[in-house]
Amino acid sequence: MLIVGGGLAGLAAALDLAGRGHRVVVVERRRYPFHRVCGEYVSNEVLPYLRRLGADPAALAPAAIGQFRLSSPAGRLLASPLDLGGFGVSRYQLDDFLYQKAVSQGVEFIFATVADVTFDAATDVHTVHLADGRQLAARLVLGTYGKRSALDRQLGRPFFGQRSPYLGVKYHLRLPGFARDVIELHNFRDGYAGISAIEADKLCFCYLTTRANLKAGGGTIAALEGEVLAQNPRLAAILTHAERLYPQPEVINEISFAPKLPVEQHLLMVGDAAGLITPLCGNGMAMALHGAALAAPLASRFLRGELPRPALEAAYTQAWQRQFGARLRVGRAVQGLFGGPVLSELVVGSLRYWPAAVRALMRRTHGTAFS
Repeated sequence: MLIVGGGLAGLAAALDLAGRGHRVVVVERRRYPFHRVCGEYVSNEVLPYLRRLGADPAALAPAAIGQFRLSSPAGRLLASPLDLGGFGVSRYQLDDFLYQKAVSQGVEFIFATVADVTFDAATDVHTVHLADGRQLAARLVLGTYGKRSALDRQLGRPFFGQRSPYLGVKYHLRLPGFARDVIELHNFRDGYAGISAIEADKLCFCYLTTRANLKAGGGTIAALEGEVLAQNPRLAAILTHAERLYPQPEVINEISFAPKLPVEQHLLMVGDAAGLITPLCGNGMAMALHGAALAAPLASRFLRGELPRPALEAAYTQAWQRQFGARLRVGRAVQGLFGGPVLSELVVGSLRYWPAAVRALMRRTHGTAFS
């Protein structure tokens, strides 16, 4: 059993499958721990699953988050409780925590870049070709390599040929007086920023915007923040008063929210590789973990000879669509309501007086507890 990518989906699937008695190999490009562009807020729906895997995140002392605030580009604010709540923890800590758990369960890690993956129908076996020339054979491969990879080009995935205007930026901050039980999303022209507490006394500050905004801001992150983000007075206050904990932000380009397929050339795609929810709806980490929980038992049945490959792929596709299909569609629709200053002001202004609608939207973009 081979897993390409050691993010949340890959690490959780590795732990799950190792716990079911399978030999698991994970190929990951970078050595842990490292930072990723991520909002670092996780819905509490994942807690039963992580506890079943023996990876209770309480060991990392995450921030407990129970309140949500959303501002318009002009700074008008709406607030709502989070029905299920969530926790804030950095990927730097959480990924390394899961990695250490997986190693202790006998999961093998190979730190290398995957060049391509081929499938031989005659032998029913995948061959994973590494950039250093090594080849690995596996009966089943999970694609858990994130939002965008050269592997997507090799697999001929349609979204890869469509340019995306979006880029993401992330810092860790300190900001005295920021409430540690709140996640905030602040709109600005053609983008929005999220800020919430993580472990220790740190905050995650992550925003999505466009290349056009970056270009209009002079082509630098500093100019973008000063000339575009700071037009929202709430973001201006954060950018003015926060202490940045590393000198350069993490940046990722070409973030695509286009639909993807959960199975590609017999690879089961999990997490962002299968579908990316818009950050405004903010539950991608929980979706990655839930995807692993869907894939692992089906993969285990296949590896034990209880489920033929066509039935495995059909069952996983059906389970994935049932769990995430509507959630992603709602996320794309909600994303369309924000970005333009006039429409954003109208939506936030209206929702301030319609709290039931806010909570209904949250329920449509979040799941329920699973194990």
